[in-house]
Order: sequence, then C-alpha cells, then structure tokens
Amino acid sequence: MYNKISMFGIEINNVSMKESICYIEQLIIEKNNSYIVTPNVDHIVKLQIDRLFKEIYDNASLVLADGVPLIWASKLLGKPLKERVSGADLFPELCEYASKKGYSVFFLGAAEGVAYKAAQILKNKFPGLKIVGTYSPPMGFEKNYEENEKILSMIRDSNPHILFVALGAPKQEIWMYHYRNLTKVPVSIGVGASFDFVAGRIKRAPQFIQKIGLEWFWRFCQEPRRLFKRYFIDDMKFFFLLLCELRKLNSKD
Repeated sequence: MYNKISMFGIEINNVSMKESICYIEQLIIEKNNSYIVTPNVDHIVKLQIDRLFKEIYDNASLVLADGVPLIWASKLLGKPLKERVSGADLFPELCEYASKKGYSVFFLGAAEGVAYKAAQILKNKFPGLKIVGTYSPPMGFEKNYEENEKILSMIRDSNPHILFVALGAPKQEIWMYHYRNLTKVPVSIGVGASFDFVAGRIKRAPQFIQKIGLEWFWRFCQEPRRLFKRYFIDDMKFFFLLLCELRKLNSKD
C-alpha cells in the first residue's frame, strides 16, 4: 500500500497517475467491490460537516488528490503530495489502460445521451476498449427503488471490471458506497463531469489554467449561476481549514 498523507481529517494516498493505475489494477484482481474517491476543495469542506460523506472517505480503497489547492496545501504543511490525480484525467487514462489490458468498463451518469456519446468517442480513440454498458439515469433516481434495481441489474448483467460513476458529489460517492456490494464490480470510481468533458458538452480548461489552479474559475465562467455559491461561499471555508492545519503544525514545533 502506498504512503498516505493526513490532512483535513482524511488520509490521501500519495501516488502518481501511473501508481494509481497500477493500484487500481490490483483492486480489479482482488475483486473486493472497492471504490475510489477524488477529493477537491469542495469535498474537503463537505467532509467537515457531513458524517456520511466522511464515513465514505474513511472506507475508500484509494483517495486521490483532485485539485491543485490540495497539492499546494500539502507543501505548506510539509508533507507534499506527488501530483494531482484528478478524476477527469484518470478517466481517459484508465480507459486507455483498460483497452490494452482487456478490462471492461461501464459508464453511469451525466445527462441523457452524454455517457453514450463519451463511450463512442473513447471507443474510436482507444480501439479494443470494452464498454459493456452506458446509462444516464433520470433525476432523483437514487430515491426510486425500481430505478435503482434496474440500474443494478444492468451493471450485474454486463459484469464490468470498472464502473465509472458521474453523478456529481456527494451523490456519486454515496451511491457507490451504498451499492458497491450489490453491483459486484471490482472497482467503482466517482468521476464528476468527466463524461461531459469527453463528450464536449462542457469544455475543460486549457492545461496552463489547470496547472496554475484556476480550473475552478474556468468552470465558474461556464456555469456562474449554478457554481457561484459553491465557489465563492461554501468553498471559502477551505482557507480557514488550512489555517487550522497550519496552527496545529506550528503547535507541534
């Protein structure tokens, strides 16, 4: 098991993209109905007040730092993480790896037709990729017993090695956690807006904007009404949390 860095009440695996994929392959081999989470600033803030979300994180098989601010914070705290491993980057990388190794995948989430479109694009990009199913569930499906049973049956019947869940946080994490033993999938991964990025429904920030930690602002400019509260009110609490971490660090000196 790779080293873990303790920050903000959770433990983050200190791994590179390449190491993450190697570990995911091990999880596939072990077939333990594992799930993977990718914390960003928004997740960190939610974790402080949402007990279920915290429980989900505590039981995840792999916790990957998705967000440049977390990388910066780790350096300030004297325990630097190797690199950012975002869900949006891991998704296509893992699909490429799966196409080479013969692992099958299932896409669950996003708006109607988006998962299917993303699947077609990735099939063309990575010949041999085995996409055994795609499904974009209706709003509120998680509270509908019949709809959930339908989804679980689809996933079990297609028997994928990897389940990509793109429902947004914390819905995707809660769903993976509650149903991981019923899907019987070796590895489930929450990937947020990844299907939208691949399908072209949402344009992802250029690389230089990602590297300087302003991908969130790019997203805000695309969806200001939906994201204003998250970025400019809720997520501002992250700076207070970081200050608390720094104070704890200084008190030990």
